Amino acid sequence: MASGNEGQKIEADRLAPMPLSERKGFPVLLTLRLIAFFATASATIVMALNKERKALVVATIGSTPVEATLSAKFQDTPAFVFFVVANAMASLHNLLMMALETFGDSFDCKGMRLIVIAILDMMTVVLASGADGAAVFMADLGKNGNTHARWNKICDKFETYCDQGGGALIASSVGLLLLLLITALSIMRLLKPNPKPIPHNNNLVTIP
Repeated sequence: MASGNEGQKIEADRLAPMPLSERKGFPVLLTLRLIAFFATASATIVMALNKERKALVVATIGSTPVEATLSAKFQDTPAFVFFVVANAMASLHNLLMMALETFGDSFDCKGMRLIVIAILDMMTVVLASGADGAAVFMADLGKNGNTHARWNKICDKFETYCDQGGGALIASSVGLLLLLLITALSIMRLLKPNPKPIPHNNNLVTIP
């Protein structure tokens, strides 16, 4: 018969916490991160490629219109540049977190991995929400203008540019909502950790 220490070791192995990838909520969290990645990555690509050139009448001399070729692109607005950078960082964050969730069990240092993930999730939500807010403000200004500041709207002249920017804002908003849900789940994992497996009986298993 094996010694009592060997039996206690086997019992301890049975009671050890399961790896994160084997826990019940792991597939749900991984799926949410994957969808959020596609949403923020789509927003980044669509806004980064948003550009339209158009010949517009800028003046009239007598009865002769004077035309000029004007362009609208996201680089002209700092808020849209911030939007592209923030969504790119959110996409990278989700990729890294998916890798850490899947392969990070062996690299966990004193149980700090889940805490670090929750903190990074919250920081990403703050970054993404700030970028979305700034971009939505500028989008509304481009669509409706501001009569008090004498800022004219441009969406009546650059329809494609505004439609493409609106699509990027919708994709980013979906990604932000998913990031909020992911952050809530990350915090809940800290407050309610998964219980350890319960042994079928109280007898120590011994090896003959």
